[in-house]
Amino acid sequence: MNRIEITFARLQKYKQKTFVAYVMSGDPNYELSLDLIKGLPNAGVDIIELGLPFTDPMADGPIIQLAGQRALASGQTVNKTLKLVKEFRLTNKHTSIVIMGYYNPIYSYGVEKFLITAKNAGIDGLIIVDLPPEEDSELCIPAQKAGINFIRLATPTTDEKRLPTVLKNTSGFIYYVSITGITGVAQPQANIVAPEVARIKKHTELPVIVGFGVRTPLAALEIAKVSDGTVVGSAIIEKIAAGEKNERILAFVKSLADGTHSA
Repeated sequence: MNRIEITFARLQKYKQKTFVAYVMSGDPNYELSLDLIKGLPNAGVDIIELGLPFTDPMADGPIIQLAGQRALASGQTVNKTLKLVKEFRLTNKHTSIVIMGYYNPIYSYGVEKFLITAKNAGIDGLIIVDLPPEEDSELCIPAQKAGINFIRLATPTTDEKRLPTVLKNTSGFIYYVSITGITGVAQPQANIVAPEVARIKKHTELPVIVGFGVRTPLAALEIAKVSDGTVVGSAIIEKIAAGEKNERILAFVKSLADGTHSA
């Protein structure tokens, strides 16, 4: 079992849902980003979703777009993101880390080189939003051969005909995008999400985690009740953008984690 599978097995044993926190690597700079990420596990984060900054993040709303711009302006690169994970692993061997981003930086870095370095750094999974299943030979299959989960997105527009294709080579968990559109612009409704999660679960034994638009502990609780867990990103990044101290950000993250875990 890899770290992601161990995480879900542990939480399921105690009948707890999974809390995933998204932060952008290198936002607002390398040192503060590393310090924040090191604090996430003690704030209740089960899986860290680490953004890989990119100049053209088409699935992201303005909040995460600006986070990527801040990270790039501070000098964050693919190499520095992998270095950040490696430094995190010096003191934390058990918390799962998933890289979320776009294919271009990985392709430019070199797929084989990236996968070897990512595995050695301690990355457990990838969510690459602009690589459809038809392109699995590009990264998905090589990643899984390297021992890194490839996590696929399912959306409200993923119909019954398309769903088996989306699920075919997916591993780790399914990330259900609760709204149609970009990150951080609308809030999901549990009564709408619930039947969609149930529909996906008819086709897979993988956990289904719900993200896009979850912003409060109450929303995290309500979404976790109808899924295997929640993802929060934009609401956390807003506080980073506002210049709040990491201690205050982590206190907010803990409130979100507590909401998810109480479902």
